[in-house]
Amino acid sequence: QVQLVESGGGLVQPGGSLRLSCAASRITFRIYAMGWYRQAPGKQRELVAYISSGGNTNYADSVKGRFTISRDNAKNTVYLQMDSLKPEDTAVYYCNANYLTNVWGQGTQVTVSS
Repeated sequence: QVQLVESGGGLVQPGGSLRLSCAASRITFRIYAMGWYRQAPGKQRELVAYISSGGNTNYADSVKGRFTISRDNAKNTVYLQMDSLKPEDTAVYYCNANYLTNVWGQGTQVTVSS
């Protein structure tokens, strides 16, 4: 069974940084497109950042210039570097792996507050 495990969430002040990690197991990681999504209370889950199997990236307009997605195929891990965090970035962040089917992690809470 494919498994995705996120880590790195927490409480940070506005303007601060966090790095999320998502470790994948039991998949041929390099062929999967990977994404980070988030869901705030009362809102729909939204795509934050995406990286293809070939390394092409795409970002939501709200995080462009502040967030960076990257992947390390040797470690079966995808990262989300989040800088200049804002209170509106507060949400549960989910890792997603896509290749013919979708696989989701359990989510990690990110809270941006002073």
